Amino acid sequence: MTINVGDKLPSATLVKATENGPEAVNSADYFAGRRVALFAVPGAFTPTCSAKHLPGFIEKAADLKAKGIDEIACTSVNDPFVLGAWSKSAGAADVTMLADGNGDFAEALGLSMDGTKFGMGKRSQRYAMVINDGVVEQLHVEAPGEFKVSSADHLLGNL
Repeated sequence: MTINVGDKLPSATLVKATENGPEAVNSADYFAGRRVALFAVPGAFTPTCSAKHLPGFIEKAADLKAKGIDEIACTSVNDPFVLGAWSKSAGAADVTMLADGNGDFAEALGLSMDGTKFGMGKRSQRYAMVINDGVVEQLHVEAPGEFKVSSADHLLGNL
């Protein structure tokens, strides 16, 4: 079952990429008590993710925060070292990278996808959401192969 607006986020372990190395966090605890813009990409360093998705959130970080977003986070079914390298190469200091290495969070949300025909295994669908104190306030899931509703611009326009 796919998560919906008004649902509480499921509990899953994510790994935050930090300058001091990986730090395990529980999703229920991590998103509690604040308003977070979370976006998911199928993979770090992939074309659309690197050329449009992440750069949009970097560019619009101040605007999102001015609209009441406390933190901007990105999740992907990658390990924290890959996400850390992607963050560094993209200059994404304003975006927290949350690795979902085994895809457990994507699966718990009902937003996983099968990318095996592309040699990518199980991944997360592309989406953006606003989470307010652990509850989904907005959810924008992309149609396969599209990049529209999960963009920073779209999310900003809906705040």
